[in-house]
Amino acid sequence: MLAQLISEIAQFDGDHVTAIPGLTIYRRSKTTEPMHCIYGLGLGLTVQGRKRLTLGEEIFDYAPGQSLVTSLDLPVVSHVTRASVDEPFLGIGLALDARTIAQCAAEMHFSVPLRNVTSLAMSVVTLDEGLYGTMTRLVQLLKEPALIAMIAPLIKQEIIVRLLSGEHGPTLRNLITVGSQGQQIARIITWLKQHYVEDISMDDLAGKAHMSPSTFRQHFRAVAGLSPLQYLKQLRLQGARQLMLSDNIDATSAALRVGYESPSQFSREYTRLFGSPPLRDVRRVRLVGG
Repeated sequence: MLAQLISEIAQFDGDHVTAIPGLTIYRRSKTTEPMHCIYGLGLGLTVQGRKRLTLGEEIFDYAPGQSLVTSLDLPVVSHVTRASVDEPFLGIGLALDARTIAQCAAEMHFSVPLRNVTSLAMSVVTLDEGLYGTMTRLVQLLKEPALIAMIAPLIKQEIIVRLLSGEHGPTLRNLITVGSQGQQIARIITWLKQHYVEDISMDDLAGKAHMSPSTFRQHFRAVAGLSPLQYLKQLRLQGARQLMLSDNIDATSAALRVGYESPSQFSREYTRLFGSPPLRDVRRVRLVGG
């Protein structure tokens, strides 16, 4: 039923932003090349086809019958691995609100207390019937646009409650529990996103997290799947790529604007991440439409 609903909305390939804030529907009629992108706080469902995400050394394959949750912004490599004209890839992405998650969690009583264990901020689990039904109702609501403003927030809240009470619960709760190691790392990642162009010391970041440098690196990698330095590099390189694509500036200017002092170092690290030197990569991205 959900696949049919999505097919009616997404009748051609692309990312279809809907009238429900935060809800996007995806359709691809062929497999795609691996693409570097940032996955933010949200829920993802593959309704038809198959998708693969790589986060650091972790690989996540998810297909119909599974759900993906990301509890903070993570640089991943994403690509559709199963799709065809007859059976296109169909997916749903729903951005989640951290404040609503915290409010719901504060009002819920969990049978199992959260252990203060740092865990990866991404999880793939079996999609339970309750969550599937709630997501179906959210997509169905697109057929009643006059009711979206009133009902969509209620359905989104139900989705969050179901996520918190299910297998994704620890992933979400670890990032909002005040004083937890996961919450401290989430706070540092939020700061990094706002200040990544600045000259940043890893020891200073550890101090902001109230951890020793070695403990900080250990917990950061456990949450983000990357070391703090690797995460910072990916923010800078993806930021530079976006600048070259959107502002049509040269590689040297982009490098300087995201915090690199050495254009040659920027070119080496850019090529290592994206597989081609900056100008060649940007040209290729424009040719394939992003």
